[in-house]
Amino acid sequence: MLKIKKILICLVILVTGLSACQKDTDGSPDEQASIDEQKINQFIAEKALTTLRHSSGVHYIIIEPGSGSIIYNGNTNVTVKYTGRLLDGTIFESNVISYKLGGLIAGWQIGVQLVQKGGKIRLIIPSGLAYGREGIGGIPPNAVLDFDIELLEVSN
Repeated sequence: MLKIKKILICLVILVTGLSACQKDTDGSPDEQASIDEQKINQFIAEKALTTLRHSSGVHYIIIEPGSGSIIYNGNTNVTVKYTGRLLDGTIFESNVISYKLGGLIAGWQIGVQLVQKGGKIRLIIPSGLAYGREGIGGIPPNAVLDFDIELLEVSN
């Protein structure tokens, strides 16, 4: 019985030691942001796009600025028609939704505010401002996303 206890203790120590030596393969948020920026720049070059870059890392193209003078906040209600794609062109969703701006992914919170009602914008969003390391549904972890968004309605 004592021999079995010693073996179990050795196994616990071995497993604990090995798991402590494993490298974090997810990388830090800064490392992922750098990887995303490289992916975005390559995508923009391959598609011959001319984008602007927000300080957050979101790249965008204002297709139509829209009109109005809404001052946005987290409680601003927006109704948008959108198509979301992975960088390989795979469409993961196309829909019309109404939501409070503060309830949307961070990349949308940044990008939607760049247009007014009737505006159209294309957003290329780094993974950290989208669904991050977790992904969701058909969106894999650390996915850079490409959205076409039309702002149909907006109100405070």
